Amino acid sequence: MSDPIGRIPPYLRVPPPGAVPSGSPDRPNREASLRPFVLTGGRVNAVDQEIDVETQVTLRPHDPGWSRVPLGSLGPEMQAMVGLCGEPISVAEISARLRLHLGVTKILVADLRAAGYLDVHVTDTLNPHSADTILRVMHGLRAIS
Repeated sequence: MSDPIGRIPPYLRVPPPGAVPSGSPDRPNREASLRPFVLTGGRVNAVDQEIDVETQVTLRPHDPGWSRVPLGSLGPEMQAMVGLCGEPISVAEISARLRLHLGVTKILVADLRAAGYLDVHVTDTLNPHSADTILRVMHGLRAIS
């Protein structure tokens, strides 16, 4: 397996000791009003191919041996995603609740996974496009609306 640091975007890496954060807690973050490609750093595809619409996501317990960026320094969308993942939730449901494009959600979930905030639970289906899987996704989407 490759080094996870190479997959973590620079804005999610732990700052070096003594670094001064660029934002201010009392100044609102303008990232929420920016276009989707800005939220993803211009990326249109998630690096993590395991993440799909029906993928279940949960909050990863903090490991003292793993240093990660403080939650307060993440953008509001990422903070909201972390807040939603206390219980298992699908990528589609995260997208719907946060009113984000599904592609953007997949990219941000992959970033948060690489940064150590989220665990991704991949289904063990042999055929992910089976009628049973599609019906389960449809029922799940109806349940959240």
